[in-house]
Amino acid sequence: QVQLVESGGGLVQPGGSLKLSCAVSGRLFTIFYMAWHRQAPGNQRELVAGLNRDGITNYADSVKGRFTISKGNAWNTVYLEMSSLKPEDTAVYYCYALANGVQSWGQGAQVTVSS
Repeated sequence: QVQLVESGGGLVQPGGSLKLSCAVSGRLFTIFYMAWHRQAPGNQRELVAGLNRDGITNYADSVKGRFTISKGNAWNTVYLEMSSLKPEDTAVYYCYALANGVQSWGQGAQVTVSS
């Protein structure tokens, strides 16, 4: 229904910051909910941050106070600002959208936190 493309991943040192972007495209779509999930090696995919159409956010306990989810105009871009990064934040980060009653996933962006 919609196409999601993540960007902004990379290698950062512990304590550093990084900002991920998710570009949303398609025709005749209405966003109800968007989120960032992540999956580390050997672990299940987990919710990191979510943003609903009313502007209400939710975060995993492990990232509260360090990560912030936000959106651009008309839901064309969703961001994840990450600070005070830890090695345990290393994972592939996926953009998720619920639009027109259909769930969509991006292909993922690698974030590696290492000294």
